Amino acid sequence: MPDSTPLPETMRAWRVHEWGENPTEALQLDTLPLPQPQPGEVMVRVEGIALNLNDLERINGENMMVRPELPCTPGMEVMGTIAACGDGVPEDHRGRRVVATTRQATGGFAEYACGPATAAFDMPEDIAFPEAAALYFPFHLAWLGLVDRAELKAGESVLIHAAAGGAGSAAVQLAKSLGATVYATCGGAEKVKQVESLGADVVIDYTSEDFKAIVLEKTANKGVDVVFDGVGEAVMDDSMACTGYNGRYLMMGFASDKRFVDEKFIVPRKVSAGNFRLCGVLLSYANPVMAGAMKQATGWNFAPDSLGAQITAGIVEKVRAGDVKALIGEVVEFDALPEAMTRMRDRGTTGRVVVRVGD
Repeated sequence: MPDSTPLPETMRAWRVHEWGENPTEALQLDTLPLPQPQPGEVMVRVEGIALNLNDLERINGENMMVRPELPCTPGMEVMGTIAACGDGVPEDHRGRRVVATTRQATGGFAEYACGPATAAFDMPEDIAFPEAAALYFPFHLAWLGLVDRAELKAGESVLIHAAAGGAGSAAVQLAKSLGATVYATCGGAEKVKQVESLGADVVIDYTSEDFKAIVLEKTANKGVDVVFDGVGEAVMDDSMACTGYNGRYLMMGFASDKRFVDEKFIVPRKVSAGNFRLCGVLLSYANPVMAGAMKQATGWNFAPDSLGAQITAGIVEKVRAGDVKALIGEVVEFDALPEAMTRMRDRGTTGRVVVRVGD
């Protein structure tokens, strides 16, 4: 039912006034008027913020798809209750508990945030905080890669990089729930134990072991059916060498060095001689009209919002069945957000970092 809680006139938000490498210095806590939803958008009363590596770009000013004007509020993913609707969004959306993507991947480090209604998906009350705030991006990425692109089947094998992170840990669990054999990489003994606890069959510590040699040995030099690569340049050559005949190489992200995201660095012969499929994965939803406009303007393909709703329902079902769970490294209060972002920048976090907003 619609949310009848009165709206305040102002809110708190962490904003960047000048780009900076240190989140504790670049982020400032400001008091602002509430944002207003544009046509096709909703405004969310934020209860939880899940931090993402991409949020760092809205702090340090480095490679990003859309560069916002300063001052800007970083934050691309929130969980909360829809408090207001823009033109074109039914008023009965108010009061829905949702996970949501923010407008142009900004605005989430705040007590209220706006974003497209097509990227706000229902999160049922029986999934409690903080897990409710931690499920969206990693499990949607994992599903889009492993299920929608790779069509991973029982009995197949998959190599998952950065398996102790949000998307990696989700991919490990999803792959196991589908009946696949999982080879996983992560850094350090503590993360190895965590990934093992998620069910990975072979966990490789990339700081002391050669994942390429181990994967090829374990697969009798055949390689794996699917590679889930959210790291990019640092592991790409060896990962392609680990991809089996007619395998599917999933380009999930570029965490090792975002400078390569727009560079011409893939050698066509390696793909051709590898006899595998190279699959791009972008987590961004749009309705058919918007998807067509973006295709015409950019050439990019956006996933339909109907698929996002189906994926959310599938994730919720698996959570309820106990097949998957969010790997949450820590929960921090809103005032401690900059320090948490600094730990993420320094790769001192595991799984998801969730910020609690309000009571």
